[in-house]
Amino acid sequence: MPAGGSAAAAAVAMAAGLVEKSARLSTAQWIGASNVGKRAAVLRKLAAILVDADATAYTDYVKALRSARGLHTAERERILAPARERIVEVPLTITRAAAEVAELAVMIAMHGNPNLRSDATVAAHLAAAAAQSAATTLAANLPAASDDARLAEARSLASEASARARPLHARGRAGGRGRGRARSRGSGRR
Repeated sequence: MPAGGSAAAAAVAMAAGLVEKSARLSTAQWIGASNVGKRAAVLRKLAAILVDADATAYTDYVKALRSARGLHTAERERILAPARERIVEVPLTITRAAAEVAELAVMIAMHGNPNLRSDATVAAHLAAAAAQSAATTLAANLPAASDDARLAEARSLASEASARARPLHARGRAGGRGRGRARSRGSGRR
């Protein structure tokens, strides 16, 4: 059953898909668009795999907890350690992917097809939110007083992704360039 990490991974996949599309349609405006699109495609596929990986890691951890119930400390730790490692590593991988997608989205928003700036902006904000979400999941999966360096890395990546996305705004008004103008109800095309 999917949980927060899976939802974050799904958001990364969606954001990467927006970047991939925006990059594909930006090759005339920016020479680097093709490479950004290729990397976004790789990250989209990775994120799709991470949706299930997070759910599996959590399920395996719950099974390990049940198996370790009533055992002595050393034996209990031998059973729990690998499962605990996965419920930390998967959200960290999601955070890393999300941060990279946010960075790619900003690049496309700044250099790509101006008609797709809003899509790239949405991708950047979605990826930043996914990075924050995955970092939250990672923190929840560590012991309360943990000083695990992976938590610091995840929080830093999430913060950087948010900082990159924050200044982006879609240009123009609603229905801006490349989109039809908003019409009042009942008005038809003329």
